[in-house]
Amino acid sequence: MDELQKKIINKTDLHFFRYCEDNFGINRGVYNTIDQWFYKKDIHCITERRLYIIEFLKCAFGPDKGSDKFGKGRGKVTSRLHDFWIQKTKIL
Repeated sequence: MDELQKKIINKTDLHFFRYCEDNFGINRGVYNTIDQWFYKKDIHCITERRLYIIEFLKCAFGPDKGSDKFGKGRGKVTSRLHDFWIQKTKIL
């Protein structure tokens, strides 16, 4: 994790969302879906959850950005989150 990410995870929700929006091109609805999904996976600590969000977005987008990568509807986002989670738990 780079220094900017270390600083941004402790900022306000608005600042963190704008970081995600600027760097990954996601909108607020996609951000909220991702945040809620990790919360439901019992990641209640906000800083830990934000690290997961950044890791997921880096994995999902790679060098490209844009919410259209998920397609329309929550199903695409949650499907990608599920795949990410399976990969993450295999590593652990």
